[in-house]
Amino acid sequence: MRVLVLGAGFGGLELTTRLSDELGDAVEVVLIDKAEGFAFGFSRLDVMFGRLVADAVVHPYRDLVKPGVRFVPTTIRSIDPGQRRVETDAGSFDADVMVVALGADLDPAATPGLVEGGYEFYSMPGALAVRDALAAFDGGQVVVGVTSTPFKCPPAPSEVALLMHDYLTDRGRRDRSEISLVTPLGAPIPPSPGASKALLAAFAERDIRLYPSQLVRELDPARKVARLADGGEIPYDLFLGVPVHQAPAVVQASGLCADGWIPVNPHTLETVFPGVYAVGDVTSVGTPKAGVFAEGQAAVVAAAIIARQAGRKSPVQYDGRGQVYMEFGHHQVGRIDLTFAAGRPPIGTFEAPSADMTGRKAEFVATRIQRWLGHDARHR
Repeated sequence: MRVLVLGAGFGGLELTTRLSDELGDAVEVVLIDKAEGFAFGFSRLDVMFGRLVADAVVHPYRDLVKPGVRFVPTTIRSIDPGQRRVETDAGSFDADVMVVALGADLDPAATPGLVEGGYEFYSMPGALAVRDALAAFDGGQVVVGVTSTPFKCPPAPSEVALLMHDYLTDRGRRDRSEISLVTPLGAPIPPSPGASKALLAAFAERDIRLYPSQLVRELDPARKVARLADGGEIPYDLFLGVPVHQAPAVVQASGLCADGWIPVNPHTLETVFPGVYAVGDVTSVGTPKAGVFAEGQAAVVAAAIIARQAGRKSPVQYDGRGQVYMEFGHHQVGRIDLTFAAGRPPIGTFEAPSADMTGRKAEFVATRIQRWLGHDARHR
């Protein structure tokens, strides 16, 4: 059996690892990604605030050597889900099973004024640009703002606001600065009252102003103001934005999307095309757009492919669970356990931030890089 996996993020790497571990050379897996390496989304915060250099958080795909798996570094030009075929700069590939795990692309230009008057921090180039801007920033009005929904890693804007407080405090610039957070969420973490309460307390303690249930619609770089969806304005000296997210153009052109994203069976991750699955941020499955949910979805798809190879049907269904580590500043990390089960309200439990949880987050990174790419992330 041939399996074609498009995208080597959380979902693609977890899927190929499980298939290789279980089936080895009994299945032919082709994994395609145009990037040179994998980076955890939260590692961009380390780069942005100068805690790590970019080379330390990008894990090269050249380290990926697994039985039955072939990694192809190339750009996908078209996807034919009906034939389970893709055209790429490295040629044409087809398969018995295709899994789309291409994530969500960013479109900063979709928000008027963002490219000219602000910064996005969801890409590595964006994080590096913010790092350089912060080095020259002497204090002032800092606004962290979300420009549209849905967006990846919903806790990230809150994390940036808290880490910005630490950054400015450590450099003696906090007393001449104000930090504001604009978020479309009514509470910082709606499914987890405990996490929301802890974040609101952290914002109050650090004098971070919260604008809930709001979006930034545009920036006026000449006047240095951010315009909100309700018509209000916030002045800024440094604007850090969460840009508009969208499915990659090649996915939108494939016929897989409805209302901008790929709809899937919430229990099996199957699309409407036979033998085609989709996992992670590119879907509208109903979970947050975060890597841990893509990882859980990939496990379900892997079980289905393994069962198919054995001539049976997989009993495994997606449960919508994921664990999210969250930076609270002061070298403290909390953890939120979330469940987004189809047909039921989401729920979440919260473990309070601690230095011990910081170590557990590092272990989370290390174990996955070891499983997926075969090297020790702690010694790069």
